[in-house]
Amino acid sequence: MTDFTVSSILEAARKIKLLIMDVDGVLTDGRIFIRDNGEEIKSFHTLDGHGLKMLHRHGIHTAIITGRDAPSVGIRVQQLGISHYFKGISDKKSCYQQLLQDLHLTEQDCAYIGDDVVDLPVMVRCGLAVAVPNAHDFVLQQAAYVTRHQGGQGAVRELCDLILDAQGFLAKDMAEYIA
Repeated sequence: MTDFTVSSILEAARKIKLLIMDVDGVLTDGRIFIRDNGEEIKSFHTLDGHGLKMLHRHGIHTAIITGRDAPSVGIRVQQLGISHYFKGISDKKSCYQQLLQDLHLTEQDCAYIGDDVVDLPVMVRCGLAVAVPNAHDFVLQQAAYVTRHQGGQGAVRELCDLILDAQGFLAKDMAEYIA
């Protein structure tokens, strides 16, 4: 892992206006179940979903850029209100650059969470590069932050909480649940 300090990670998180995610290995545990009829089945974690909804509440955009095209992901995207969904993307870097242009954002405004080398063209350019702990070794070396939680087991929620905390929203959001 590159040499990042807690303060530099928090400083980067304070600037985030867009969280971009990969799917397999990040929002899921990376396993793909294929039924006899060819249908793919994926498992998503509810903690991640609520974290994304909290980001939306504070005006932080969310996006998915994935190389695969699974109907179950499209359904989950709709359920969570993720407004930027790019599927079947082989060139994540170009997609990322177009997304920044469309949203009038800079690279420093973006966080990206990934697990494999196909995520690196975006990770190395964004303001906050995040990997899950079971990511490929080369990806781990490039990440500013590595989540404690595995992909598909709350890693995205951990990142959402980090961003919300750095921006001063998390404590208030949590207090609402015990008021």
